[in-house]
Amino acid sequence: MDRNKNGPAPAPGLMARLRRLVRPTPETRVPETRARGRAVAWGEAPGARWTARRYATLADEGYVRNVVVHRAVGLVARSVAAIPWIARDAAGSEIRVPAFDALMRRPNPRDEGSAFREAVAAHLLIAGNAYVEAVGPGPRPRELHLLRPDRVTVRPGPGGIPAGYEHREGEDGRFIPVDALTGASAVLHLKTFHPLDDWHGLPALEAAAQAIDQHNAAGAWNKALLDNAARPSGALVYQPKDGPAALADDQFDRLKTEIAEQFEGARNAGRPLLLDGGLDWRPLSLSPAEMDWIAGRNAAAREIALAFGVPPQLVGVPDAQTYANYAEARLALYEDTVVPLAQAVARAFARAFGTAFGIAVLEPDLDEIPALEPRRAERWAKVRAAADLTRDERRAALGYGPLEVQKGKV
Repeated sequence: MDRNKNGPAPAPGLMARLRRLVRPTPETRVPETRARGRAVAWGEAPGARWTARRYATLADEGYVRNVVVHRAVGLVARSVAAIPWIARDAAGSEIRVPAFDALMRRPNPRDEGSAFREAVAAHLLIAGNAYVEAVGPGPRPRELHLLRPDRVTVRPGPGGIPAGYEHREGEDGRFIPVDALTGASAVLHLKTFHPLDDWHGLPALEAAAQAIDQHNAAGAWNKALLDNAARPSGALVYQPKDGPAALADDQFDRLKTEIAEQFEGARNAGRPLLLDGGLDWRPLSLSPAEMDWIAGRNAAAREIALAFGVPPQLVGVPDAQTYANYAEARLALYEDTVVPLAQAVARAFARAFGTAFGIAVLEPDLDEIPALEPRRAERWAKVRAAADLTRDERRAALGYGPLEVQKGKV
């Protein structure tokens, strides 16, 4: 490719490139003392292009277009949303608050409770941030609405407390303030840890961005191979034994037509290229076997699953048997990823909305998770085997309160 002082020149059309390479202009003609072979080349080797680190682009290239990301995010988010919460008062006793339960079942007229919590978890995975706005005339919210992360901007404030949140939807914008002393606001901002940003979280999707680009590129390469499998990735070198060193116009047009008709397209995949008249084929790129395409795509899929904390075998990566069986993989998913995320979301809701309902603590009900049954069985066995514990101590170890004592009898 020709280069000038300002960088690469715009890529010419295929016909222009072929004519320039086969029949050079005076500006590009080589000296007579050099070899006079001419090449018709297909394929270029540009530098790597990575997806921009913006929410809309990452969400589109990742969650929307990548099956591994879609599966990983959906698996984690749905698992988090399916775990019921336990409410406790300041003394640690389990309580039931019908008004809060009703709010969680139907946060707003549009969303059902589990779908709402699933979207909260998905936003944390895709954007690193989730914004929940409470709506209501009194201290108790009547509705909860989830704001799209790319439409919310955190306005920094002193002392590590935001001054407020700017929400824009189309041409409409509004400012939601934050109390500078207490940090109270109508918006609950959940975010993951970000080492370089004081106000926003770092999404797992961004950490996996390069692996996602590689996985998507491998899929696009395979699709292009199917659509245009036999387009040569190399050069036709014209080296006549005698006669002119450049192809005549009619020869060039015939060559171009024959390649288009006989070798391009999926139906012509694998057809041999028959050359005559001083033409020689020289490959310019690696074959799929040399690139180890399948292994590379699976490696990218494993990196994506790793970023989201999902065992690769749960997202369908072949030969990714990190755990002995599916049950162990699900157990690892819940222990390492789902339960910590569910606990973080529950604590944030308790802090932001629980006080108005008399709730001090919200926690996931781990006894309702079938995947954790092996851990519950182990805990029960250990407690039963502890002969030096009283009955109430055993109950406390299993998460139950003491039995009531009446008239000196239990």
